[in-house]
Amino acid sequence: MEWVTGMEMRALVEAFYSRIWNAGDLSVLPALLREDFTFRGSLGAERKGHEGFRAYVAMVRGALREYRCEVLDLVVEDRRAFARVRFSGVHEGEFLGFAPSGERVEWLGAAMFTSADDGRIADIWVLGDVPTLLEQLARNARPRSDR
Repeated sequence: MEWVTGMEMRALVEAFYSRIWNAGDLSVLPALLREDFTFRGSLGAERKGHEGFRAYVAMVRGALREYRCEVLDLVVEDRRAFARVRFSGVHEGEFLGFAPSGERVEWLGAAMFTSADDGRIADIWVLGDVPTLLEQLARNARPRSDR
């Protein structure tokens, strides 16, 4: 059984945010994430595997141009990591029931990562300050009229 070192875990989390979220490079999914990994994001239901996660990334990055995740704090212990993150982007597509406003939105969140024995991420659980995000969306955009 292999164990992921703290340095390797730190590199995994940093690559997850910089490559997948900030650069939109989904080609790295197999290298960073197990095929059967689970993802529980703040903005939707739990996703499983690469395809489920791919859809989540497309939803967020499709609605928020210049989407960025800035890691503010990263604590690593063995096969687990905890990140405090600032999420931001320009609201340019339908998002959480709100029409695009063209305004920048920003909110904070925290994520717990668990790696597998093979050195890839097995599970991610994210808790974001969704009320702050919804407040910004409501202030900047009109809710869809067909709901």
